[in-house]
Amino acid sequence: MSKALILLSGGLDSFVALDIISKKYDKILALFFNYSQKAYKEERLAVEKITEKYEIEFKEINLPFLSEITHNSLVAEDKNDFDKLESVWIPNRNGLFLNIASCYCDSYGYDDIVFGANKEESKSFSDNKDEFVELAINFFKYSTIKKPNVIAPCINMTKIDLVNYLIDNDLNFSLIKSCYQDGKRTGKKHCNACMSCRYLYEAIKNSKKPELIKEVF
Repeated sequence: MSKALILLSGGLDSFVALDIISKKYDKILALFFNYSQKAYKEERLAVEKITEKYEIEFKEINLPFLSEITHNSLVAEDKNDFDKLESVWIPNRNGLFLNIASCYCDSYGYDDIVFGANKEESKSFSDNKDEFVELAINFFKYSTIKKPNVIAPCINMTKIDLVNYLIDNDLNFSLIKSCYQDGKRTGKKHCNACMSCRYLYEAIKNSKKPELIKEVF
């Protein structure tokens, strides 16, 4: 039986990654991380909807210490500047998430770890680069018995590619939550102000169906 873990945030990138690998494994488990992010409730709801669609389980992992050592706009109530990298950077987030996933691989025999690294975000986030994926694979050769592979199926895709993938595969945009802000604050599905929303807005605007902007924002 082939088994994979996927880091599922409920956003565009991990949603596309899941769809790409959904028929390649006999069993898939999604890991969703709660680090007291402002969009936690909306992200969790998106993960619930997505995993229900694909008929897979998800495991929520609470990491309260991350909010204790993070003092930027993703978690701090008194900060709402989402324009700079340091405002949305969670310390070693992908590194930590992958390491936790590798623990599950060792304990439960999962073969691969999948996450939604993509070409566009690699320009700003070093943990979306090919080199990061390769280093993670090599690290797990020494730190685990299972030696899981790390797969990033969207690594060569831009945000426009990801949006067009959803369009081409008739996947519902209402399932995703790619906004950093709490929906109660914005009164909208997506705020169109944070860094993640701006990526998504521009991608939809330049996609095959720019009219979808009204549906998402």
